[in-house]
Amino acid sequence: MILGVHVSGAGKIYQTLDVAKGLGCDTMQIFSRSPQSWRKAEGKIAPEDLQEFILRHKKTKISPVFIHLSYLLNLASPDPRLYHGSIQAFIEDLREAEALGADFVVSHMGSHKETSEDAGIKRLVAALDIILEKTRGGKVGILLENTSGSGSWLGYRFYHQQKVLKGLKDKARVGFCLDTAHAFLAGYDLAAKAGLDKMVEEIEEMVGLKLFKLIHLNDAAGKLGCHYDRHEHIGKGYIGLAGMKRIINHPGFKNIPMVLETPKTTPQSDKENLALVRKLRRE
Repeated sequence: MILGVHVSGAGKIYQTLDVAKGLGCDTMQIFSRSPQSWRKAEGKIAPEDLQEFILRHKKTKISPVFIHLSYLLNLASPDPRLYHGSIQAFIEDLREAEALGADFVVSHMGSHKETSEDAGIKRLVAALDIILEKTRGGKVGILLENTSGSGSWLGYRFYHQQKVLKGLKDKARVGFCLDTAHAFLAGYDLAAKAGLDKMVEEIEEMVGLKLFKLIHLNDAAGKLGCHYDRHEHIGKGYIGLAGMKRIINHPGFKNIPMVLETPKTTPQSDKENLALVRKLRRE
């Protein structure tokens, strides 16, 4: 089992590796910059910090490393300024991930706002085509994350991912991330075996499980299909202990890295959630 957590970016970026190692993680996810603000010139990672991250990455052997991109990016936006700004920021973040030696970046699929889902998907595909062309030769993969379906966000049903994949000119570096809380909140009943099996069947039919390179392993703080995006500690949400245990032990997910994005209610929260996941895996 390849298990880790989303590590806080407080302090130097290379310190996240030490935190992950201290928690006994195999893998980890981080923000390389603030997820709620646009990049500023002074916000770039210093060259010496990049080098230290690379050195500690080799030492700790945390792998794979995932970088979650800013929540402000919207590759499906109908607003030209936001759309083109998002493309440029995505390219910059992808190049920075390359410099850090990260394996994947994770991004939400964007919001179509007052337009249609098809129009939003068309803009998303066009944006990804530009990004992939501008970063041609790079090794960092792009993972598109499913959503809870709030507002006009894309990705709450896996036919959205299917349409994106079919539309791309170059698919080689594009994969997907499954967030268990988002799926439940979008209406996939992961609390029940039949619901989990149905979702896995849909994924296989639409894009194939082999393209899923990461699972955000989260319980849900909201009820099934409420579309309200809130995560909960493992076993303490509406998916529940039995539901989370089935997800953790599903044979289709066996070799997919799992990263916890559960609440950090206390300094011990990550340790407690990790320990519970490992216990559920062994049982």
